[in-house]
Amino acid sequence: MKFSQDKMAESLPIMEHFFTIQGEGYHSGRAAYFIRTEGCDVGCVWCDVKESWEINNNDFKTTEELIQAISDTNTNFCVITGGEPCMHDLTGLTEALKTAGIEIALETSGCYPLQGTIDWYCFSPKKFKAPVDEAYELANELKIIISHPSDFEWAESHAKKVSSNCKLYLQPEWSKQERFLPIIIDYVKEHPHWKISLQTHKIMNVP
Repeated sequence: MKFSQDKMAESLPIMEHFFTIQGEGYHSGRAAYFIRTEGCDVGCVWCDVKESWEINNNDFKTTEELIQAISDTNTNFCVITGGEPCMHDLTGLTEALKTAGIEIALETSGCYPLQGTIDWYCFSPKKFKAPVDEAYELANELKIIISHPSDFEWAESHAKKVSSNCKLYLQPEWSKQERFLPIIIDYVKEHPHWKISLQTHKIMNVP
């Protein structure tokens, strides 16, 4: 299947894109091409990529540019993240990735409906902006960031809304990992429907 020039010329605000190792959640440890979109209105106070919140008109990349960059690697897996990627229409990009035989994972807060076709929906809801209902239906993976003791109860409230096949992860907020990881370990021992996710890319010192 060939894409029209119009489709390949479609552009998105991209903060960065690079070949790396997925560091979190279900696909942790897997070689992946990361595409980080710009634009986010969720406002997580502990976000480690706040520079992705604003859209810079000079940072737009076409689908053709992104597909070419990915084709220069030997990856078969792409992670679309942000920012909040679902603020944008991802249809053209995701269709081009699928045509190229690339498996697609999306990392989202679930605050906006998905526009596009993906293989894996990682849903990480935040207290700062409520998710849309479809996020619970689409979620293949629920990842809750733990930065306060009340987050465990909050995590369970979301776990009740996703499908029984959804993978459940608790992840300590990086700057509070020393405090919360021992608590998470004990919690998972008592609640084995959860697993632990760590930001292993920071431990491995990869982007």
